[in-house]
Amino acid sequence: MPEGPEIRRAADRLERALKGQVADAVFFAFDHLKRYEQQLVGRYVESVETRGKGLLIHFDNRLSIYSHNQLYGRWFVRPAHSYPRTGRQLRLAIHNARKSALLYSASDIDVLTPSQVARHPFLSRLGPDVVSAATDAVLAQIREERFARRQLGSLLLDQHFLAGVGNYLRSEILFVSGLHPKRRPADCSPEQLAALAEAVTTLARRSYRHNGITCDLQIARELKAEGQPRSRYRHWVFTRTGRPCRQCGTPVLLTTVASRRLNYCPVCQPLEA
Repeated sequence: MPEGPEIRRAADRLERALKGQVADAVFFAFDHLKRYEQQLVGRYVESVETRGKGLLIHFDNRLSIYSHNQLYGRWFVRPAHSYPRTGRQLRLAIHNARKSALLYSASDIDVLTPSQVARHPFLSRLGPDVVSAATDAVLAQIREERFARRQLGSLLLDQHFLAGVGNYLRSEILFVSGLHPKRRPADCSPEQLAALAEAVTTLARRSYRHNGITCDLQIARELKAEGQPRSRYRHWVFTRTGRPCRQCGTPVLLTTVASRRLNYCPVCQPLEA
């Protein structure tokens, strides 16, 4: 599933293609949304916003298209009224004189007014967006008493806690902050909580700016120069099961938390402080 950095990069592509442009055609695959097609034709796009893994395309008539890619959704930006060769099903299309923005395979799509956005059952309950939120805001959320006794391995996937963290960011954030997935905020010192908040924002933004890379950029550059594939230099620990930890050399372990895989180093991320 795309995580916050990937959704923000998709939003950047959409904004370059759509912002300030008048929609000359709009298509929805779902019957209950068909009535909005003509309401959006002839309107221009004001902005493209992300909230964690959710995306909002705002039009000048105060309607917004909401979408969540979930596991299989994918955006394409193409020359106007052209389509990629794909076996995916087209769910949404926005065409203007220059470009077409095409969403395939996603099933979570809606058209919302501002008040509906404010009351939306997913959007209204999201925690701070990890790509855009200030580190202080993330730290304040981590310190909230309601999260204090939940294990970090599962808590980090809760979008009500922090919006935009998924499987790879979870493993990477815990590694960089030196915290075992079974640790809870209540078990951590103030310094550890501050390190966790710093890791959240640093890694999310690094991933956003560097196309999914969360590893130290110097290490990544050196491994790339050696001819290593991207999968070998992209992350600190995620998908590196059995390979030596980049900091201590201990084999990276694989576990399952909240029914999803998680990688960690048992030495750099001890269960006991």
